[in-house]
Amino acid sequence: MDTAKISKAEMVSKSHDMESSWDDDLKKLLQTFPKEKGWLGSDLYFYRGFWYPSLILKAFISFQKHFQAFNSDIIVATFPKCGTTWLKALTFSTLYRNQFPWDENPLLAFGPHRLVRFFEHDLYLNNTFPDLQNVCVYQPRLFSTHVSYGSLPTSIKDSGCKFVYICRNPMDMFISLWQFMAKIQDKNQESLSASQENPNKILFLKYEDLKEDTGYHLKNLAMFLGVPFTDDEEKQGVIEKIVKICGFENLKELEVNKKGAHTSGVPHADFFRKGEVGDWSNYLTPFMIECLEKLIQEKLNGSGLTFKLSSKTSNNIGTA
Repeated sequence: MDTAKISKAEMVSKSHDMESSWDDDLKKLLQTFPKEKGWLGSDLYFYRGFWYPSLILKAFISFQKHFQAFNSDIIVATFPKCGTTWLKALTFSTLYRNQFPWDENPLLAFGPHRLVRFFEHDLYLNNTFPDLQNVCVYQPRLFSTHVSYGSLPTSIKDSGCKFVYICRNPMDMFISLWQFMAKIQDKNQESLSASQENPNKILFLKYEDLKEDTGYHLKNLAMFLGVPFTDDEEKQGVIEKIVKICGFENLKELEVNKKGAHTSGVPHADFFRKGEVGDWSNYLTPFMIECLEKLIQEKLNGSGLTFKLSSKTSNNIGTA
């Protein structure tokens, strides 16, 4: 009898037993958390300051318990609908630009979410112990998350890994999230403070600034990642090429992003809506705007984080 096959079978059996045991433990754990019905109909559980659907909560806790960070790891961290897909494309293309021929950029064949995997919405979603060694084709390892900085595993916060964080005008984020959730229906201040305390570990970006001058912020991103653009690269237009290939309209029109679905079941096409600044004004009534302005002012007051009400006005919300 083949001992190698026996060993593999035993490993599969052990993994299955651990998974079953973890499912039992999780069911017991969920009974201790506050629970509410979510707006999509599923149950939400309150854990460490945030509400999670049960499936995501399982993945999140597995991620917290088992992920071991490398000092060289890079993590794209965002709140949903703040430019995640775009930032993944920009970071991937900048970081690995010398690891593949320019005309064979993997973005042409695979979507940004396939190339830069989510911890909680992908890697740990259906696997308590994902094989991270085979997930990351290029080095250093590049991941993404929607988890707040304070809720990340200790191994990440205590390591030397770097974060690229992007926030967005809360009104545009709200409309984008509302539209996104409608399609699939069946914490910014904390990261800002962390980036100010340790600018070598966290690069804090604003979606609106990135839209206004992508090339400028891409140079800062490359410097932060430890792969600054050379003079020759700048003369050869490498920055402009990355900006173009990662552009919203270009990504949206790629065939790979028009078909298929993410591991969470969300169609790839649903990650691309408009990507505009100030689009909220086409959806919100004056009363809704007034309510949101008060809420934003309350939450961001004193943080130093400001947002223009739209691309056509100089009014700021969230002033220091």
